[in-house]
Amino acid sequence: MKSVTNVGMGICCNFVAITIRPRVRIMNSSRSRVRVHKTFATILLLFLGLFFIVVAGRARASETRNVIVSILPQKYFVEQIAGNRVHVTVMVPPGANPATYEPKPSQMKALSEAQLYFSVGVPFEKTWLPRFRSVNPKMAVVDTRQGIELYPISSKDRTFLPGKGKLLDPHIWLSPPLVLIQARNILQGLSCQYPELTQSFRANFHSFANRVIALDIRLMNLLVGRGNGAGCSNRAFMVFHPSWGYFARAYGLRQIPVEQEGKEPKPSQLVDLMKSIKKLGIKVILVQPQFSTKAAQILAESTGARLVVADPLAYQWDRNLLEVAKKLRENWK
Repeated sequence: MKSVTNVGMGICCNFVAITIRPRVRIMNSSRSRVRVHKTFATILLLFLGLFFIVVAGRARASETRNVIVSILPQKYFVEQIAGNRVHVTVMVPPGANPATYEPKPSQMKALSEAQLYFSVGVPFEKTWLPRFRSVNPKMAVVDTRQGIELYPISSKDRTFLPGKGKLLDPHIWLSPPLVLIQARNILQGLSCQYPELTQSFRANFHSFANRVIALDIRLMNLLVGRGNGAGCSNRAFMVFHPSWGYFARAYGLRQIPVEQEGKEPKPSQLVDLMKSIKKLGIKVILVQPQFSTKAAQILAESTGARLVVADPLAYQWDRNLLEVAKKLRENWK
């Protein structure tokens, strides 16, 4: 009887074991899946955390690379070469006059934290650059005019080249061939200050240089005459403030300023300008937001010439030059 009982108990236990074992396997499988999901979620969170740390680190790095420029076109040039690797502060804001501008306290604070300043020769630099150096002696100053031949300007808004007595035109950023030289100076300054990014700067420089050359060719096609060589058109345009001298020189044009020694023209001088407009067949008078248009409006109304707004300090440098060239071309037809 006892043996029968033992056999019965054995069969019962085996049955229970057979019945429970699949359930255990199912439970173990579910636990494994939960572990896999948890592991995957942990890896994903770690990856996202590392990603945001890298992005935040790059943002902080660009903020610590502080560069100062004088005018908006320079900001455009630096950003084309440096990309988002540096933070660029402009001293002369939109609508302000570089001849008379005085920096604000917030700008002086940014300057105290900068490693690099790109100068371009605008008038306020003559007074303020020495002060900037005293505020931040460790800041490197790069003169982007290096390698450029400067020409005199017939206006009170002029600057002296160190060591020479000539009054020189600072508007070198309005000539694409001269911008290529400035871009090389900017590349060199950035590479010296931040050598770890030299390869990136060089790649961006080559891309920007190609765009400048393409713009130069488009402007020549729009503005240069059909004669035997560049500069054969000799077409004249009038400007209130003589900002466009290098632009005119690059494309064989002639710039005639309205202002006389930085001042509004006298009545007798207005009469002479009216005669020049008629004699030369001038159809366009360029005016800019930083200066009064009163005298230019008198000339336009008296001669039939058209006023065209052309801001030499616009941020979108390439688009601005192309628009000015198209306006000149349209009025010469």
